[in-house]
Amino acid sequence: MRVPPLRDIHSEKDTRRLALDRAGVKGLRYPICVLDRQQGLQHTIAEIDISVSVPHRRRGAHMSRFVELLNRHHREIDIRKFRSLCAELRKDHDAEAAHVEVRFPYFIEKKAPVTSATGLVDYACTFGASVTKKACEIWVAVDVPVTSLCPCSKAISDHGAHNQRSLVSVRVWFAKFFWLEDLIALIEDSASSELYALLKRPDEKFVTERAYERPRFVEDLVREVGTRLKSDANFARWEVEAESFESIHAHSAYATLKHP
Repeated sequence: MRVPPLRDIHSEKDTRRLALDRAGVKGLRYPICVLDRQQGLQHTIAEIDISVSVPHRRRGAHMSRFVELLNRHHREIDIRKFRSLCAELRKDHDAEAAHVEVRFPYFIEKKAPVTSATGLVDYACTFGASVTKKACEIWVAVDVPVTSLCPCSKAISDHGAHNQRSLVSVRVWFAKFFWLEDLIALIEDSASSELYALLKRPDEKFVTERAYERPRFVEDLVREVGTRLKSDANFARWEVEAESFESIHAHSAYATLKHP
């Protein structure tokens, strides 16, 4: 018995003559593997947004093809192959443009500065890309928690200085492959101190005294990160934002910096 073909409504014509900038799936949770400099690959869980442009003549996008694309890549999200993944997405939908954002926690094993006690610190990372017939834009973003100690508090206080946890968010557009670990280390080195998962008393002494010797306003954080990014020819374009969750104020302090 012959089964009649099913109606494909998404491919039917639309008469309203309004093209869509983006249509797709958002918040898709999916297991992925990303490159890890120490371990080779790291398994994690991503939240993925995938979309394509839809011409005015077409009713909609084929949502199932987004998941099929991820399955074809065997759950591996390699920043070196991200361009081809997005180009494949655009081709699948015969679209003018395709967009992908992959957000995931990335774990780095860190040793305490004195005792070498080890623990895992997680960082929120994002791979993003937009592809058209003529151009491809790829970027990487990372949120790095750090410690910042107030220079003003240190200058006016007889005993100690207030410090707080700060969050530095960086997005970079790059020319060639780089390791997430190197970008994270660049950001952490710009702060009063980096954060650790596990500290013993000798480590706590070291970290607090080191932060005291490296005071940073929130403005200093973005300028320090910006100075280091500017000196790296691989990052032709970048954005930096820092937010300090003040320990003695009922508000946060923040600053942003973009180049160019």
